Formats: sequence, structure tokens, C-alpha cells
Amino acid sequence: MIRSRWLFWHRRDLRLSDNLGLAAAAAMTPALTGVFVVDPESLAAMAPARRWFLAESLVELQQSWQKAGSRLLIAQGDALQLLPRLAALVAAETVAWNRDIEPAQCALDRQLAERLQLDGRKISLHWDQTLIPPDKLQTGAGNPYKVFGPFCRNWRRQLAQKALAGSLGPEGLSPLGPPKNLQDLDPKCRAALEQQGLAPSRKEPDSLLQKLRNSHGFKGVDLCPCRPGEVAAKEQLTVFCERGLITAYEIARNLPAETGTSGLSAALNFGTISPRQVWHAAQASRELCRSQEEEQSINIWEQELAWREFYQQALFHFPELETGPFRAKWAAFPWENCLSWFEAWCEGLTGVPIVDAAMRQLAHSGWMHNRCRMIVASFLVKDLICDWRWGETFFMQHLVDGDLAANNGGWQWSAGSGMDQKPLRIFNPYTQATKFDPDACYIRRWLPELAHVSTADLISGRIPSLERRGYPEPVVEHKLQQARFRAYHATI
Repeated sequence: MIRSRWLFWHRRDLRLSDNLGLAAAAAMTPALTGVFVVDPESLAAMAPARRWFLAESLVELQQSWQKAGSRLLIAQGDALQLLPRLAALVAAETVAWNRDIEPAQCALDRQLAERLQLDGRKISLHWDQTLIPPDKLQTGAGNPYKVFGPFCRNWRRQLAQKALAGSLGPEGLSPLGPPKNLQDLDPKCRAALEQQGLAPSRKEPDSLLQKLRNSHGFKGVDLCPCRPGEVAAKEQLTVFCERGLITAYEIARNLPAETGTSGLSAALNFGTISPRQVWHAAQASRELCRSQEEEQSINIWEQELAWREFYQQALFHFPELETGPFRAKWAAFPWENCLSWFEAWCEGLTGVPIVDAAMRQLAHSGWMHNRCRMIVASFLVKDLICDWRWGETFFMQHLVDGDLAANNGGWQWSAGSGMDQKPLRIFNPYTQATKFDPDACYIRRWLPELAHVSTADLISGRIPSLERRGYPEPVVEHKLQQARFRAYHATI
């Protein structure tokens, strides 16, 4: 029996397993074709590390589509123009995709839906990148959450309800398998696509994909803890759970010299693994806990997933966060914005070892430990008194896991301009180093020019002049700058 063809548009869901929109489409018809649209403007603005992660993940995803019996088309251009054209060429009755929370993507969703419906096509949209859809989490008054604590309690309550339901699909939490036995395009349709440069033949490499792989410019592949592709993401999750890292997470997550985190931040951002898959793995680990301490570590890891979704729903409901502070008074903050200080921060040359080590890690590996992200953010904003948006932009230019919602939320949390009850939180970088890198292993790894300096001097920052060997003196004095920041804050 001939079934109507559907077109599935991949965005931040670069996997076949537990992909809610894709699973729904495959349940309707085996005549299913995938597509990923490379937008030149978005690609140009993307960090080299993310371009690498994207390209390698697409290579695997294209192979997965072939194994499932169909194909993934990779096209370059404007999705609003390309997708209706592709839908017409493959005679797709329906175009399906998973919704996004970012302002530009939300606008694109609306415009594309209207365009396709005007063409007489159906659309199928699903929520896939969060455990709970952002429009399903509201206060008792029916408003979006602005405080994490109540949000997290409601989030957990809804997850418990889903778990009790025990069902598959979007209403449950059990991960779905990948679609199988799909039907590829007929030869005539494939020829038409190949003729217009919208699809390579199966015997030829995808030239656009090869170009992506060869032009990302990322040199930290071997140093980056985030590994591209669905297979690698599943392996990292297995290692994190089965080797006891998740049950030691509460303490280990704060030690930048240790491998105490999952390394799945980029996988969750690009969707090479689903939030339901990681949640399911956490519950399986919970059943094997041998102590309250181990169970608490899993609670803390789940809480990090909650923070991710808190920032996602915040950006969805308050799109103005993309360009400015949540707390209006911060728009008038008198930032000093000393360019030379900012450049020293970017280059890892502030003279504060823990800060510089973290910035070097970012530069070389495309990733930074979360504890260090908080340290360097506090230092930029509250020691160097630079606008937090400068740091937010720099991070997005370098992070392999750069996510608009999480990055913006983290920087506004550090600055105190966001949905935060403690706007004057200030990190002392030397205290942080003493507490979380007491043997200076992390500092020595990323600042090899200081390997000869004693541990006490490295974590305190009091390095004798003769031992600096070109390493700079601190650009600022923490105690003085802290006082200056507090004085500025009192004026807004």
C-alpha cells in the first residue's frame, strides 16, 4: 500500500532514538524523509567548536537515516524558503518538526507553519527538548515562573505524574526506540533532487557536509570532553551512570581537575541525546543507590536538568532576556568596560591563576567546567566591572555547548540581573581556588608556565615576581574592586 510521504525537519534533535516528533511521524507513515537546513548566517555566527560538533553529528545522523531505510537531506539556505520547496519536490503531505524555545526560532515556526498551510500541506509539531513543555509549567495564578525553587517543585511533581502514568510517547518518560523499515524516495524524485543540487546520490559524498567537516576551524577536538553523535552521547551517559560518577556528583561536580560531570551538555544542546534518556538513566541509577549520599548526588544532577529547563522556559516566556537584563534597574548600571581588562580576561592573562586557567581551557578545548564558568563570570562582572553581555557573547563565540537560554541565564545569574534572589553574590577567586582546586592541579594543567610555582602561591595568587617568568601581575585587586562594585550597585 502506498502511504503519503512526510518530511521531518531536524534542528536541535540530531538523533533517531527517542525523538518525539520523528516517532510521531514514523507512526503515521514509513514514507519518511529527513532534512537538516544549514543557515549560512547562523553557521557564520557559530563557535568553531559547535560547527565541529554539528558537522560530525550530522555525518552520523545521515548514516542512521540510511540504515533505517530512508535518507537525510542536507540543504543550505533559508529554511522558510527551502522547506516548502523541498516539501513540494518530494510530494510531502505533512511536514513535521520539534518546536524550539528561542525567539527567532519561535518566529520561524509560526511563519513556516503559515507558509506550508497556505500551500495546502499539514504540519505536525511536538515539544522534544525539555522533559516538561515550557507552556505546561505555570504558577497557581497561571503565570510563568520567575523563581527557580517553585518551578523545580512543580517540574518534579509533573515528572512524578508522568512516571506514574508509565506510558510511552509524549505523555510518559520511557524513551522510544528509533524508527525502522522506512521507505526512501522513489528514483524519479531522487533524480529531481540531485539535479537541483538538493541531494547527493548515495554513491557520492555529501559535498555540503564535507565542506562543513573541513571548514569548522576547531583545533581542540582531542581536548573537548563533549563528543558528537548519538552513539557517543549514549556511551558517555552509560559511563557516567555505570561507573558511579552520578552517585558521586554532589562533590565531584565542583572539582575542575576531576572528571566529575557527564560531559553531555553539548549533546543535550544539539539533541544527540534526549532529556528523557538522561532522566531515565538517572532513575535506573537511583534504584542501585547504597546510601542517602549517593541518592542525594542523583538529586543534585536532576536539579541541574531542572535549571536547564528553568532557563529554557524563561527565554520562551520572556524573549526580551535575549538582549537585556530581567531586572530593569540593571539597564542603568554604570559599567566601566575597560577594554584592556576585558582583553586580558579573554586571553587568560588577568594574573589571577584560577581565572586564567579556566579561560585557557575554554580557548583550547571549547569547553569550561561549570564551577569555573561561575568564577570567571563573577570576576568579569564584579572585579573588572564589565557588562555581563560582553562575557555572554564571548562564551557563545567559543563554547561547544553554547546554548542561548542556558548561557544567558547563567550570565544573568552571575551578574545578579536575572531571576535571582541574591544579586550581590560575589565570588572571591582565591577562595574558590583554595576550596575547589586545593592542589592546583587544574591551574597547572592549563597554565603550564606556572607548573614550577608552589601550590600555596598558585591558589592564593601571591606569586613572587621572580617566579612569574612573564606571567602578569593581577590586573585588579579583588577587595578594592568588590567595594567599587558594591558602591555602583547602590546607585541603581
